[in-house]
Amino acid sequence: MVNTPDPSVRVRFCPSPTGNPHVGLVRTALFNWAFARHNGGTMVFRIEDTDAARDSEESYQQLLDSLRWLGLDWDEGPEVGGPHAPYRQSQRMEIYRDVADKLLKGGYAYHCYCTTEELDLRREAARAAGKPSGYDGHCRDLTAEQTAAYEAEGRSAIVRFRMPDEPITFRDLVRGELTFTPDNVPDYGIVRANGAPLYTLVNPVDDALMEITHVLRGEDLLSSTPRQIALYKALIELGIAKSIPQFGHLPYVMGEGNKKLSKRDPQSSLNLYRERGFLPEGLLNYLSLLGWSFSADQDVFTIPEMIEKFDVADVNANPARFDLKKAESINADHIRMLDEKTFAAACEPWLRAPHAPWAPEDFDREAWERIAPHAQTRLTVLSDITANVDFLFLPAPVEDEASWQKAMKGDPAALLTTARAKLEAADWTSPESLKDAVLKAGEEHGLKLGKAQAPVRVAVTGRTVGLPLFESLEILGKEKTLSRIDTALAKLTA
Repeated sequence: MVNTPDPSVRVRFCPSPTGNPHVGLVRTALFNWAFARHNGGTMVFRIEDTDAARDSEESYQQLLDSLRWLGLDWDEGPEVGGPHAPYRQSQRMEIYRDVADKLLKGGYAYHCYCTTEELDLRREAARAAGKPSGYDGHCRDLTAEQTAAYEAEGRSAIVRFRMPDEPITFRDLVRGELTFTPDNVPDYGIVRANGAPLYTLVNPVDDALMEITHVLRGEDLLSSTPRQIALYKALIELGIAKSIPQFGHLPYVMGEGNKKLSKRDPQSSLNLYRERGFLPEGLLNYLSLLGWSFSADQDVFTIPEMIEKFDVADVNANPARFDLKKAESINADHIRMLDEKTFAAACEPWLRAPHAPWAPEDFDREAWERIAPHAQTRLTVLSDITANVDFLFLPAPVEDEASWQKAMKGDPAALLTTARAKLEAADWTSPESLKDAVLKAGEEHGLKLGKAQAPVRVAVTGRTVGLPLFESLEILGKEKTLSRIDTALAKLTA
């Protein structure tokens, strides 16, 4: 059942600009975007770039370029602006310092002087005693004298948020009601000793100030939710936040070996799919199926159709397995859905350098426009087009020895000699006439059409598989076709 649109919905997509965008990140962006668009709400694009050691301007530009390529637009954020600007966390540091100061003054946070070594020793002791190994609240209620003594030692302090001593329960939009007990959610750091704010502070503060109503994010962040809910409550009491957003944690995307798909897995890279020639619509269609379904009997649909039906309540909590073959199959279906003009234009990058092996002056646009409709039904990804049409634009067909050995069996020279004669006499304005010529050549040698056309195909195109042969021969033309058969005959009789 589709939810009733709610224009007050405000969601956010807030990646960190580290490395190349990956498909798990795109799936998160897609679900947030589809939820916002279904409801007629607002999509906020925010950049979490507080980690100067890992963030880069190059990755930031890649994020923007990737979202544009995918067609996932945003209503507030970089290059668009909005009422809650700036939308890069590196430009919001004064805001975080002010909030941290108010949390300290209000008693919601405190300074913690524990050293890393002390924390490690106490964790080990807790584990040995069979107790939770989170922070033990050592600095939670320091006296003024204890604080002064630590500072006299020259110790630096982080800022920790004071978690309530009671269970935290919330209803996850994907997983239902969840409860976390205090012993499993200890006090946590929100500001480093050097004054730099941590994700645990900046993320919920930005969500609060930007009035985010729904947080849809990966399952790996589920454990941080009770901490953020407690922080939201404090921000509401301080007059900084208006309400606590609803949370929905999306299922893991699993890769090879049933392991969580990570940035290090080659198949997780968005750039891989762009370079191979996936259509944005095809890739988004497949990624939407990683945890959600359009209907029980339909896997292929348009993005407008997805927007119309998307409901986060229909997201499945179980891990979703990334299946490259299915992704390719769905992309192939989307290629078939293009009109001829759009398809031809989409293939253009793979018909030019550096992808095309032919010289620019050898590209024949008229031949391309004639062959394109036949190619459209054969491609899985757009980059397949290069190998499918190279026979038209190369001076000679590619030399594929495996194809040659497979096709040139029995007495191929005799067959090709007969086929050449019949093709020379055929009507070259009719693919059917060319087919009939090869069919009759095969009959003279006791071969059916499939066996008879294989040597002709390899002689002319270089490969055993490709576009419809007789349409290809017509477009290549009589002179080039017969010349290539002559070259193959010379090779066979050498």
